[in-house]
Amino acid sequence: MNMSSTRPLSSPASLENLTIAELIERQKPGRKVKGIAASLLPFQQDGRIAVDAFQKNLVATHQSGLMNAVNMDTGYVNYLSQAEKQQILGWTREALGNGVPFVAGAFVENSSGDIVGLYIREMEGIVEYGGTPILFQTARLRGQSPQHIAGVYEQASRDFPEVLAFELGPMFAASGEIFDKETVRRLMDIPHITGMKHSSLNRMLELERLSLRDRHRPDFRIYTGNDLGINMIEFGSDYLLGLAAFAPEKFAARDRFWENGNPEYYGLADALQYLGNLAFRDPVPAYKHSAAIFLHAIGRIPSNQTHPQNPRRPEWESAALRDCAYRLGLLG
Repeated sequence: MNMSSTRPLSSPASLENLTIAELIERQKPGRKVKGIAASLLPFQQDGRIAVDAFQKNLVATHQSGLMNAVNMDTGYVNYLSQAEKQQILGWTREALGNGVPFVAGAFVENSSGDIVGLYIREMEGIVEYGGTPILFQTARLRGQSPQHIAGVYEQASRDFPEVLAFELGPMFAASGEIFDKETVRRLMDIPHITGMKHSSLNRMLELERLSLRDRHRPDFRIYTGNDLGINMIEFGSDYLLGLAAFAPEKFAARDRFWENGNPEYYGLADALQYLGNLAFRDPVPAYKHSAAIFLHAIGRIPSNQTHPQNPRRPEWESAALRDCAYRLGLLG
């Protein structure tokens, strides 16, 4: 298949005119996928952070072949104090050891002051522990011009070796925003920003991001955050997913199947997507309780407790998620 002959996408409207056959032509079999799992912050039954389980899951995720991302929305970053965020960075470095890369969220929504200065403070704390920062959006920039948003990101990132951006749909967090195409293009122009996590849960919009990337900056990575469409890796997306924290070794196996052309990819991908469709239903932020229930059921965390401010799932969730675990071979 000659991928260079694929005609470019210019707007969401053009995507609507593509046939299924044309979409299939955009698939990229044999591609090595870069996978990042957004780590869940687990809790003991008494409400204390389960540090040992957190660190063991970080190590297991790394050993599976995925990178870890901490202080993300999966890790309740919007509820954490500055001191807690720093603690988590310390636990992460301690668990992974020196030199092992990880991503960490630079979240400024709960702080006051100059936005650029706030981002720099967050990123300095992350880089101090050897992490790569990813810039969470702030509602203070919502609705601002593409030039202004890109200017803030450029000023904040210019002194750091590598930074990621985060495009987060408001169904995940109130501070989130889906950028217009000009803003995305301007962010791609910033040398130190090497990739963007795109969490719109909209395949067509993500395909547009991929097309813009291919035309404008081919080395820029689009990390899908679409837990309802994890097959976006087939079209050129990498991923940074909360869903990957449920079973990182299964995501790593799926990625190898895709790279090697193994048809077992489809069965495993279907089982993972079944889990994603259940866990990421409305209200979407409650997926973190789904994750806690799932990981507790398979024996990887000591309780199914969440941060007390996070939405919870109904009592029947446990049985449904155990069925997902059976399908993935994680329960006998």
